[in-house]
Amino acid sequence: MSRKPKKGYFVRGQFVAEGSELDLELKRELKGDTDISRTDLKRESTELQKLGEALLDLRAEILASLALPEKLLDALEQARRISNFEGRRRQMQFVGKLMRQLDREAVDAVRQALQEQHQGSARQTQRLHAAEQWRARLIAEDDAVAQWINSFPDTDSQQLRALVRQARKDAGPLDKTAISQGLAPRQGRAFRDLFQLIKDQLDGAPSTGESHGSSL
Repeated sequence: MSRKPKKGYFVRGQFVAEGSELDLELKRELKGDTDISRTDLKRESTELQKLGEALLDLRAEILASLALPEKLLDALEQARRISNFEGRRRQMQFVGKLMRQLDREAVDAVRQALQEQHQGSARQTQRLHAAEQWRARLIAEDDAVAQWINSFPDTDSQQLRALVRQARKDAGPLDKTAISQGLAPRQGRAFRDLFQLIKDQLDGAPSTGESHGSSL
């Protein structure tokens, strides 16, 4: 079975594959970027390969907003379906080749999208941690409910107090030392509903509101 010929061109009798490091170097020479070394090209090629791999974890709605070439999107989708290690490695090499064909603006857009997703995940993790801390305080400390309502006045205070009372009743007595050691109870619907109420309030709060959780 004959192999599909590679796309490329000949320069001084040498075949240059499209998207290869030599192809990038020759294109840079044509643009006048002769100060960039082969080491720089190798580093850039490796970075683009890693960016292509990172695209596999980019949320679908963000990936769609980048308006990347259909050929690259298809290659990424195929890579997700490949479970064989060697087959996936070869497919990701192809993804890296397609990444090297992107213009500078498209590459910068990919970097920005990945950074925004990472920052969003970090903020969400921080808010979940703050919600857990607030829940522990509300159950353990009598004055925590008033402090919460003062910080988040839009909270349904009647619902909050009811959930706290029920969570305390379900948990039974628990001292502050146990709370500080992460031994807070993990049972009861009120315990879970209290966490959801706190999380919803934190999710709707501006970023400065996270300081309420970090000051615990």
